[in-house]
Order: sequence, then structure tokens, then C-alpha cells
Amino acid sequence: MPNYETDTIAAIATPPGEGGVGIIRLSGSDVWRIADEIFQALDQIPVSEREHGTFAYGKVIESDGTEIDTGLALVMRAPRSYTREDVLEIQGHGGAVGMRRILRRVLDAGARMAEPGEFTKRAFLNGRIDLVQAEGILDLIRARSDRAASAAIEQMEGKLSQEFDAIYEAFLEVAANLETTLDFVEDELPDDVFSGIARLLDVTFQTLDHLLDTWDEGRLLREGARVVILGRPNAGKSTLLNALLGFDRAIVSSTAGTTRDTLEEGYVLDGIPLRITDTAGLRETDCEIEAEGVRRAEAHSKEAHLAVYLIDASQPLHEEDRARLEKLDPTKSVVVLNKVDQGKAILDVQGIEASLVNGVGVEELKRAMADALEQGADLHAPPHAVISERHRNLLIRSHKEARQAREFLNKDVEENAVLAVAHLRAALEFLGEVTGREYHEDLLDNIFSRFCIGK
Repeated sequence: MPNYETDTIAAIATPPGEGGVGIIRLSGSDVWRIADEIFQALDQIPVSEREHGTFAYGKVIESDGTEIDTGLALVMRAPRSYTREDVLEIQGHGGAVGMRRILRRVLDAGARMAEPGEFTKRAFLNGRIDLVQAEGILDLIRARSDRAASAAIEQMEGKLSQEFDAIYEAFLEVAANLETTLDFVEDELPDDVFSGIARLLDVTFQTLDHLLDTWDEGRLLREGARVVILGRPNAGKSTLLNALLGFDRAIVSSTAGTTRDTLEEGYVLDGIPLRITDTAGLRETDCEIEAEGVRRAEAHSKEAHLAVYLIDASQPLHEEDRARLEKLDPTKSVVVLNKVDQGKAILDVQGIEASLVNGVGVEELKRAMADALEQGADLHAPPHAVISERHRNLLIRSHKEARQAREFLNKDVEENAVLAVAHLRAALEFLGEVTGREYHEDLLDNIFSRFCIGK
């Protein structure tokens, strides 16, 4: 079993493949012994004798003195490092073979291969960051838009943690005050003591509700949204995909049924990462290949966060279109009346009028898509840290416990103070799990296993 207190860990900290520089990172109590064994500085001063924040130029050597690579050794001494342990970074020439050779030499000298996210895990265990900040680091690494990256940086800096801590301290104060009342007889307590406790809880609930309201935005920024383009053959679905992307990704033809499989591409709309899927035209067909395409289109429609349904507005509304439109959720769909440049038939359907082949209506469609996706999230506000699914689940459970405590303050509070305190203590445990005041190994494994090995 790994020993996080005594093991010295190592890993490649840069992406695989060719590059100008590759980095091997070490952290732990045995870093300087290993450094002196494997790195020979050009000025002959051992790495172990160098000051924090300094570089040494030299070469990485095998046990027999054979040169592996030339590069730099960066010294970071505890507690002024990322992990709050002694840390060494060896910067060599980028490339898979060279990095593996240096790592193998480091491991032969006594280091252990780091587990996924173990450097960040040690930063948490040593008090450098809390769990919310650790998750912010992962969010930044995985960010797919500028807005997502800005939100992740706020989280890394502790903005979200401060809000969680404020709620925790308020609940802790209420619980402590209630426990204090248990030592007094009823006649000795001030008349407003319980009303004051209740007011503090009510104010805290407002902050908690505000945090819960950020979940929709957090889900969109972290997970993105699945958008499916639907419609009958030749309605302009592939033309729409190309218009959104700004290049010809899908084949466009006047021949109905050109698209028989799904095409998926990434796109960022108002800071929201999207996976847009172009699908086969929806119609009854005897062709097995086309029928399979229709089946896949319908499957994607069920999983999508948003459906964009295209209609050929130059033709009378087809009964298949009418039947499918009736099944769409209006809050999760946008209708486009395409080909208005070819004439407009009389339709009893509301939608965005467009001539996609000419670029008409594309910007209006983007705004409608953003509005539909942003329900429950204010993505026009400045970027700010937002809660994750893990945070949301724990906040809901904490909120429930605190609400039950609040109800006891409305009736026979002197008799029910013990029960109110018990519910508040449960609320505190759930809140503690959010930032890591309370944690267990399964929780840490779940969070840090999602990191790459060198982080």
C-alpha cells in the first residue's frame, strides 16, 4: 500500500509526444538524495545544497555515469511547493523515449510511480488546498471554453470555498448556540435567543439557495450540451451544421437521404461547449441503411439537451413534420423554417425564418439556441465559480437537514433543541464533505482518480 507520509513519488508532468521541453516531477522526503544521485550539475554544486526557487544546469546520469539527457533541475523546498513537500522538477528535451528513460532512472533511484492525481492529493492532505479548489484545478485542465476556464480559476482561488465556509461557520454557530441553551432552565434564557438563532439560519438559507442555483450553469460549463439537428430529408440539416461550424463538415446535396449516419462536431456557443449531431432525414423508408440512420437520429433526439428541428418552409407542412413537432418539448427545442428564399408556403408553425444556404437566420438561431440552453443559468453575467454535481448533492442533503432543524425552532423549541442540534450536526457533516473538512478514502479516490498521473 502507498505510504503518503514517507514515499517519494515521481511522474512525467508533460503530455506525451514530441515537444521542446519535457518535465519529470518528484515530491517527498527523499527528493534531495535521489536528485544528487541522478543529476550532475555543471557547476558541481549538489542539487541538495541549492536554495528554493533556483535552477541548476547539468545532465541526468545513469548509475555508471552514462549521460541520459541534459537539462535543468528546479528546486522547490517544503513548505513553499505545490505539495508542501520537497519537490524537484527535471526539465529535459521533450520526447516519449527521453522522458521514459529519465523516469526509469528516478524510479531505480528509489522513487515510486505516482498515482493519478497524487501530487494534488498531497497538496490537499498537507493543507495547501481544499477539495473544492482541487476540483477547480481539474476543471481548468478540462475546460473547453474561455468562460469555463475563468470559472475554474475562480474556484482554484478559493472563491467558492469561501461561500461554503461561510455556510459551515453559520451552521456551526447555530448548533453551538443551541447546545448552550441546553445548560439553562427555560426562565433563565433571554426572550429573543431562539428567534435570533432562527434569523441566522434564514439568512444562511439564502446563500445556500444561491449556490444551488449555479448548478445548471456548472453542468453546462463542465459537461457541455448535446444538440441534435432533426428534420425530414433535404430540410437543410447538413447545411446548418456547416453554417454553425464555419466550414464544410457535412456533404450537402439536393439528393434526399445523403446523410445516412450521424456526424458529430464540437462547437462553443456563448461559452457553452456543444456536441452538435447532424442526423439522417426522418422519414419512412425501405432502405435498411437509411432506416438505421433514422433509428440513430431518434435515439440521439432522446438524449439531447436541445433539438433543432428544420422544416422546408417553401413546401406545405408534411404530416410527418407535424406529428414530430407535437412530440417536441418546447423548452428544449428550436424550430427553423428554412429555404424562405425559395418562397414561403402558408404554415401554421412558429419558428426562425432562415435561408441557411445564404447564411440568413444563422445568428438568430444561435441566440435562440443559447436562450434555450441557458434556462436556469445566467451565462451573460461575468464568469464565476459554480457548483458541480457532487457539491449539489451534498448541499441538497445539508439543506434538508438544516431545514428540519429550522422547523424545530418554530414549535416547542426548548423541548426539541436536542433534535435541532442533531440535524444541524448532520448538515455540517455533509457540508464538511464538500470542502474536505470531513473526508474518507473512497471520496478522495473518486476525486483524484480523474486527474492525470503527473498532476
